Amino acid sequence: MNLPLPVWKKNDRRARVLIIGLSVVVFIAVVVLGRVKVDVDPGFDVRIFARANAFINATVSLLLVAGMITVKKKRYELHRRMMSAAILLSVLFLLSYVAHHLLAGETRYGDVDHDGLLSAEEKAAAGSARLIYYSLLGTHIPLAGIILPFILFTAYRSMTGEYEKHRRLARITWPVWLYVSVTGVIIYLMINPYYG
Repeated sequence: MNLPLPVWKKNDRRARVLIIGLSVVVFIAVVVLGRVKVDVDPGFDVRIFARANAFINATVSLLLVAGMITVKKKRYELHRRMMSAAILLSVLFLLSYVAHHLLAGETRYGDVDHDGLLSAEEKAAAGSARLIYYSLLGTHIPLAGIILPFILFTAYRSMTGEYEKHRRLARITWPVWLYVSVTGVIIYLMINPYYG
């Protein structure tokens, strides 16, 4: 087997503190900042962030699938680069997500007149697609909220050369991360018509 050499020195205690601390800070920041709208005119269409988020999620999905293929083919260094790129893009996604919610605020599915309220007519017009949208959102959000420490611990195990632990964690992390990134694109495509 031609596994890459470890990049980091193993320090589980420090890794736990950093990963859990960072995950908690990111979670709190996303929850708090996701509920705040800043009334400023940045001079450009703020929906660009939502489009960027969908593009980033789609790219992460492709990288995750390609990463799985490369590891199955024992191309470990290429796998590591792809997964590192997926992590970096996910960081960029978080920044773009927060910027979008700070500048654009929240959008309700079916809110055709963009008044922030859903009338009976708007609900009826949205129909059963509304149930599908909220079902996806109801799984996407909690999984997106808990996946970060799993991603970081999985990456840590790889970077320290603990490949068996990395593999065991990846069996949990990979499908959840893929689900979150794919549903992120679907959710964007469904909500996009209702952006103001």
